[in-house]
Amino acid sequence: MTTTVDRPRLAQPSPSLLDRAPKRRVSPERIAAGLTLLALLALSVAALGEVQISIPDMIASWGNAERFFARVGSLSFPEPAELAWLIALTLGLVLTGTLLAAALSVPIAYLAASNTTPGNGWRAAARFAGVLARAVPDVVLAMVFVLMFSLGALPGILAIGIHSIGMISKMFADAIEQIDEGPRLAIRAAGGTRMQEFFGGILPQVLPSWVATVLHRNDINLRGSVVLGYVGVAGLGLEMSYAFKSLNYGLGLGIALVIFVLCVVMEIVSSAVRAAMLGRVGDRGSWADRLVGRRLVRDQDAAARRPAPRPAAGWARSPQTALRRPWTSERVRNVAAGWLAAAVVVAGVWVCQINWGDFLTFWAKIPAVAVQFWPPTFGVYGAEVMFEALRETIAIALAATLLALGASLLLGSFAARNVAPNGGIRGAARFALVGIRGIPEIILAIVLIVITGLGMQAGTIALAVGGVGLLGKLIADSFEEVDRGPERALFATGATRLQVYGGATVPQGAQALVGHTFYLLDTNIRAATILGIVGGGGVGYYLLNASQGANYGMVTAIVLMILVTVLVIEGIAMWMRKVFR
Repeated sequence: MTTTVDRPRLAQPSPSLLDRAPKRRVSPERIAAGLTLLALLALSVAALGEVQISIPDMIASWGNAERFFARVGSLSFPEPAELAWLIALTLGLVLTGTLLAAALSVPIAYLAASNTTPGNGWRAAARFAGVLARAVPDVVLAMVFVLMFSLGALPGILAIGIHSIGMISKMFADAIEQIDEGPRLAIRAAGGTRMQEFFGGILPQVLPSWVATVLHRNDINLRGSVVLGYVGVAGLGLEMSYAFKSLNYGLGLGIALVIFVLCVVMEIVSSAVRAAMLGRVGDRGSWADRLVGRRLVRDQDAAARRPAPRPAAGWARSPQTALRRPWTSERVRNVAAGWLAAAVVVAGVWVCQINWGDFLTFWAKIPAVAVQFWPPTFGVYGAEVMFEALRETIAIALAATLLALGASLLLGSFAARNVAPNGGIRGAARFALVGIRGIPEIILAIVLIVITGLGMQAGTIALAVGGVGLLGKLIADSFEEVDRGPERALFATGATRLQVYGGATVPQGAQALVGHTFYLLDTNIRAATILGIVGGGGVGYYLLNASQGANYGMVTAIVLMILVTVLVIEGIAMWMRKVFR
């Protein structure tokens, strides 16, 4: 006889109970942040409509480009010896300026990070210092240093160094805020000092991100050095400005081609350094990693398979011998790379031919130079004209950011290893991003002005194209850094690649995407100012006139307007990161 026992059934909640179940409450801050994003999107769409980009008109104006390239003729270059010296000088001042900024950014980032700052006052002061450094265009800084120092590479080094502090310190601080607090708190609990906390609990976690940030900024500074030539900084940019001013377009475009090749080579070198330092070849990186990755992987595999050397007969390991680090092939390679890096830095400083005596004499020039830049004034143009020009600059930046966002999301996604369908598509996307980043925006703006004429259209398109290279790379790196667990879980349930992308990759990278987009908007506002120098619209036209006419009070007024704008953008970006964290 079989006895059947009925399993007790769980009481099902009534619909009324389900209706009364607690729901996740959306905070008012999130609602306000979402509305702010919608408002910025609406302003960007309106700005894009104001720019009035017309593809048919550009096609109809192609005759202007044909006549321009007919006048250009064939490309020409400086003499080989002169060209080699100009390349070395440009690379030297860019590398020296970037390293100067990296060194100065460490204490600023430590004070600016919310989890390491001694107090809110220190954090606000450090953040303001970074924003101030970013807001002042490097052209203006170079202009000031040319007045204080002799002509040459030193004004460019200082301009690049001080201006780069803004971006590097911001990225350094963001990396510190994202660390795992466990190691640092453990060192503190053991009685460690703040210095020990930094070197033992913070630096090992942020070093990969810091290395990538410095290498990325070095690439940006290489392209930016072109603009510095227009205010007298030695190098390829100065020679290119001379060529264009003398209507020698063949030589000017030839030098622009050299700069493009240098940017591509710099990407390859940066990828090699990143792969060697991070020791994660094949896990992430750009298309250029493949050029050096296979060799590094073979070396690592060979070292792993190589049996450990046996001690000689009668040889006893003493405590001193046991503590001595053996000279393995990896250690020899790292030491050699370290000495090579030091030699490159020394060579970069030497080739700049810095007159160190200027640091002893420029102090006497500070009062006279400061008097020229104060008080700020709008001159003969008036406040109405200048604020309208600033509005145009902001409109150009918003429109360019909107155009770049869509293309960057598509290209950056295909450039991410965990999103691209195969290695070929990822390599092509990475190569396209490198090629786009290699084109200086000012050169692209000059060509577009020839086709479309002066105005906002040329500046917007130039910034949008350059923004795709910048934002696309940041998006690709951010998507590759997401936690792979949710992606694997969705793949295990049979989800398609598109479903995994929309359900796991994008949600995890959304915060970084918002931050990178605001960073691009910040960059575009300052870049739009520079493009106005060559006729790309906005306040840059008045900045050029003021600098050429020695009306430095107007330069100060323009810089202050840009500073306020960048402060507002920085405040919104910090608020967004806090809300969506």
